[in-house]
Amino acid sequence: MRPVILRRGLVALFAAAVSFGVITQVQAAETLRIGYQKYGTLVLLKARGSLEKRLAAQGISVQWTEFPGGPQLLEGLNVGSIDFGVTGETPPVFAQAAGADLLYVAYEPPAPTSEAILVPKDSAIKSVQDLKGKKVVLNKGSNVHYLLVRALEDAGLKYTDIQTVFLPPADARAAFERGSVDAWVIWDPYQAAAEQQLHARTLRDGSGIVDNHQFYLATKPYAEKHPDVIKALVEEVRTIGEWSKANPEEVTQQVSPLLGLPADITLTAVKRQGYGAHFLTPPVIAAQQKIADSFYQLKLIPKPLSIKDVIWTPPAAVATAP
Repeated sequence: MRPVILRRGLVALFAAAVSFGVITQVQAAETLRIGYQKYGTLVLLKARGSLEKRLAAQGISVQWTEFPGGPQLLEGLNVGSIDFGVTGETPPVFAQAAGADLLYVAYEPPAPTSEAILVPKDSAIKSVQDLKGKKVVLNKGSNVHYLLVRALEDAGLKYTDIQTVFLPPADARAAFERGSVDAWVIWDPYQAAAEQQLHARTLRDGSGIVDNHQFYLATKPYAEKHPDVIKALVEEVRTIGEWSKANPEEVTQQVSPLLGLPADITLTAVKRQGYGAHFLTPPVIAAQQKIADSFYQLKLIPKPLSIKDVIWTPPAAVATAP
């Protein structure tokens, strides 16, 4: 009898192991992995916890991962470590050019003043034209990369007329403070901090030359498999965005400690941000296509892109659901 009992025990153990493996896979499949940056609407959504409560009813948990910038976040999207995230205009262009299997899901309204070209307060540089031959530091492939391109064009300069130095925000600020670069192209809240702490002077912000949209993106497989989750995400982002727009002081109280910045600096950044997620429209797609075309013409990306081919269209049942 012992062999029979042993066999039965092994079968039961094997079945339990298989069952555990299946459960583990299901649990992994039912975890929504969101990439966020230290600043923005997703930070507020994470703090509120409303998305977790909403998705818990569907048996879905939420895992949050912080990234230092848009390019790094989209690399996470590309390698499959996250399913959803938010960046500025330029990172998705570089990611698509690199073959990332992503989809644009939604966008936030323009925020052209929340990025700028800064120079030291006592700099002799008075206009964008004065940047010719100068060293300009920025995070390569970030939203401000396109601001720099457009500002130079608007000033009658070529991209090759300046010396670009590519550094992430913290290192870029250090280089800016040391005086080893002549200008810094940066976004909020780093921009607001530099303006108030370093008394940096704004040479040119995005007004009149760029929209500076924020885009919400997802991996194509996730968006196609979980349209109801994507819809819930956009709705929650829109809700927290509308609240944020109406309550900048309360947003500041929440965000300031997370950023490690004084309330006055944080409030400046909060007021310059765009709020309220919307599904993409033809004009927004056309504006993003213009960015992609510009970077291809400058040989900053290796091939032409078609933005309309990577736009998520909500299925009819999802798009019309309340």
